[in-house]
Amino acid sequence: MTGVIAERPGAGPAAELEPRLAEHRRELTGYCYRMLGSIFDAEDAVQETMIRAWRSLDKLEGSGALRSWLYRIATNVCLDSLDGRKRRALPVDLSTEPSAPVPASLAGVLADGAWLEPALDRQVLPSGGGDPAEIAVQRDSVRLAFIAALQHLPPRQRAVLILRDVLRWKADEVATLLGTTVAAANSALQRARATLAAQQAGPAPAPREVSDDQAELLARYLDAFARYDIAALVELLHEDAVMDMPPFAMWLRSSADIATWFLGPGAECRGSHVVPLRVGGNPAFAQWRPSGPDGSFEPWAVHALEFTDGRVSRMTAFLGPRLFEAFGLPLHPEPAAR
Repeated sequence: MTGVIAERPGAGPAAELEPRLAEHRRELTGYCYRMLGSIFDAEDAVQETMIRAWRSLDKLEGSGALRSWLYRIATNVCLDSLDGRKRRALPVDLSTEPSAPVPASLAGVLADGAWLEPALDRQVLPSGGGDPAEIAVQRDSVRLAFIAALQHLPPRQRAVLILRDVLRWKADEVATLLGTTVAAANSALQRARATLAAQQAGPAPAPREVSDDQAELLARYLDAFARYDIAALVELLHEDAVMDMPPFAMWLRSSADIATWFLGPGAECRGSHVVPLRVGGNPAFAQWRPSGPDGSFEPWAVHALEFTDGRVSRMTAFLGPRLFEAFGLPLHPEPAAR
């Protein structure tokens, strides 16, 4: 475990402690996001962590470094939040049969809090440089597919796996944080790894850096989408590409069905304004849909893309303005930006 602050906050003025707590907000947000599967829940959990830290500063005496102490509080906040809660998932993970590309498929809507929600890279990943291999591991650990797999783990196993395999804590550090033995922490880690392996259809992909090929593919996808050239867009998709659109329960499989959807029920997206993003360690984009004859636009969706072998293999469109606000995006783009 690196970057530990060894000294205690002490009894100095609040103005001196606040920036030291703030230093850890981003990494704690990333940790809570992996635990909870929602950037909104993660930010709430970090806020609660900071409140509990302020209220219990006297308990820091002899408990070790500030960073470790904050992680212990954040873990307890997440475990409390997850107690009795059903796992979050994406629509494609909730049913075995794809939907038909027809308007009637929009009838099913997921309950609030049932689906995974994405996070911007800058909200949950370390800033600045570092070891490229380690950066790739961190980025891979916030991919929606990995976050979805984590939700299959019991909460304590989830915490152990994130701390050990993502954040590189030592076994004794994790055992101390969870108030258990090293043997029990190692056993939980092995069970968690086995569960994750069972969730994957084949070998886990190697952690990868952002490539020029990905950037080029995203640019081509955005160009086709903005022009609403569905033929050009389909050329960028795998034949068995998957698309889902939470909060709707529907999901589509095959480039043909996706094209049928875009040209049918989804045709109102023609003429959209799009802006590239980095979401969940992968390329993404925000979409504002035309909303009237006056040329205005409304915030419609944040699209997260997965690339495999040079093509788009998965698209998840998170509908509604909620993520626009969370990501600091304008609800209505400036005319010059359209």
